[in-house]
Amino acid sequence: MTKNFNFHINAIDGRARTGVVQTPKGDIRTPAFMPVGTAATVKAMLPENVRATGADILLGNTYHLMLRPGAERVHNLGGLHKFMNWDRPILTDSGGYQVMSLTDLRKLTEEGVKFRSHVDGSEHNLTPEYSMEIQRLLGSDIVMCFDECTPYPATESEARKSMDLSMRWADRSRNAFGDRPGYALFGIQQGSTFKDMREESANKLIELGFDGYAVGGLAVGEGQEMMFEVLEYAPEQLPSDKPRYLMGVGKPDDIVGAVQRGIDMFDCVLPSRSGRNGQAWTRMGSVNMRNARHRDDSRPLDENCTCPCCANYSRAYLHHVHKAGEIISSMLLTWHNLHYYQELMQGLRDAIAAGTLDAFVTEFHAARAVGDIEPL
Repeated sequence: MTKNFNFHINAIDGRARTGVVQTPKGDIRTPAFMPVGTAATVKAMLPENVRATGADILLGNTYHLMLRPGAERVHNLGGLHKFMNWDRPILTDSGGYQVMSLTDLRKLTEEGVKFRSHVDGSEHNLTPEYSMEIQRLLGSDIVMCFDECTPYPATESEARKSMDLSMRWADRSRNAFGDRPGYALFGIQQGSTFKDMREESANKLIELGFDGYAVGGLAVGEGQEMMFEVLEYAPEQLPSDKPRYLMGVGKPDDIVGAVQRGIDMFDCVLPSRSGRNGQAWTRMGSVNMRNARHRDDSRPLDENCTCPCCANYSRAYLHHVHKAGEIISSMLLTWHNLHYYQELMQGLRDAIAAGTLDAFVTEFHAARAVGDIEPL
């Protein structure tokens, strides 16, 4: 479909795969975690520092960028890469998820979604064609087709209506995207928790032809057990020679379980949002830096972590600056969290390549079971 965009699988362990997505702006090692740069920035981080954590690709948000500063303005200023000083690949979502969450401010029709901006109340009409145009103006390397994110729970009839609409929008997105060498368009599978409906959705997307495929409609409140139930079959319904992307996921154990079930790409606001709220993600699970037990603790957050936060600052300091509301708290904890996530992805890639994924997963869960140990 497009030139200069390829996916190579280098090794398989069970259903897990490791490989490389090749783009004109650089390779994306998979399994990959994409930090979220909602408004053309990963909050509390400089782009070069995000790259230093090991990130190969960022995610930008169509809905937020179309409202502020505006896609045409970004285009006129040289595109999103130049605008935010990130020269590697960028994936943009379609805006559909954010618009769908505006339950009292939007109206869904066959044409698209009419909504009022949460910024200034202005009226907008987001259609598959307009979503493709916005993402073209932004210059994103991987474009997501416009869909309706089916809410959970959904009855079979509700899921059917939503999936059918998303497939019609996928067709329109595909036509509007056209042929753009060097850029990729991903389709989004829907169907809620209904296996036959997801297979139908996958078959329709395959018929249209996309460069990659996302499993949509998960991480919307169904819980990990149900998500994993869907992932037992949903990835296998999609082409094995294309990247598979699980949107909006997630916690480290969500990612590990999804990789085991054949997912290649992830994104989530959790590492940066948690960092701003005083929560750190480590091999031992999550650690709450608001907790008073850290106030006299001279240890680093994680003694085995090589990030600047763990190399240079104590838990006592992190507790202090977070309680004091200092900006450096968000900076250091976000840096650590993003470093940990990328370290986890590298560990998964290495284990799949070596054929030792089961041992890696066992060790991952064992460390979390022990938890964050109190100082002696």
